[in-house]
Amino acid sequence: MSALITVTDLSIGWGAVRLLEHATFEVNRGDVFVIVGTSGSGKSTLLRCLIGLEHPQAGTITIEGVTASRLGVGPPGFGVMFQSGALLGSMTVGENLALQLTEWTKLPPEAVSAIVRAKLRLVGLEDAEDKLPAELSGGMKKRAAIARAMVLEPQLLFLDEPSAGLDPISAFEFDELITSLNRTLGLTVVMVSHELESIFAVASHCIMLDRESRSIIANGPPLTLRESSADPRVSAFFHRRSLPLEVTP
Repeated sequence: MSALITVTDLSIGWGAVRLLEHATFEVNRGDVFVIVGTSGSGKSTLLRCLIGLEHPQAGTITIEGVTASRLGVGPPGFGVMFQSGALLGSMTVGENLALQLTEWTKLPPEAVSAIVRAKLRLVGLEDAEDKLPAELSGGMKKRAAIARAMVLEPQLLFLDEPSAGLDPISAFEFDELITSLNRTLGLTVVMVSHELESIFAVASHCIMLDRESRSIIANGPPLTLRESSADPRVSAFFHRRSLPLEVTP
């Protein structure tokens, strides 16, 4: 499988504060690639660097061979779903989706409407087109955000904590949606998550960031890391247990 994203010798943080240093990894086409780690390890900051909302302190990020800083100001080649959904509250769900199409394409109104309906149907929200975001449940908002992220037909999706704040049934249904989009449409998915059930359900590959060492301490399929990692930090994370406390004599 060829690499869709290549990250080389990346360091991220703010000023003198470094969250991650000298990180190198690849995301292959067709992966569901999950970034995991404890709180404060830099997961969301890394995601923001990948989508161009923040600049790394050092190193390079390339997407389909193009350096992230040179992707330009045209329509992005990827879709993004933020943790809260980030839907525009004054617009209906349908208008939220249509906005990108009217901004970046010259499609006639009837084509825009058809695409909006098709994307909402894909995520199971065909009856929500005329509703405002405030009328939706948390899970529905996230589904609407996924639909909006897909209106320009990207082959790459970035998701920030997609299962956060959902009840178990909604979280399961959302995992099923991610898996379905990956398998049926061939989408590559990069997501940040700390929900172990979701990670094991959807991820084909993951990396684990460590706050103390400011490095990637694990890289591989999550089930393999859970069963085979010799690093106690990795084992503790994937088995949901605390590290033993160090006792000073």
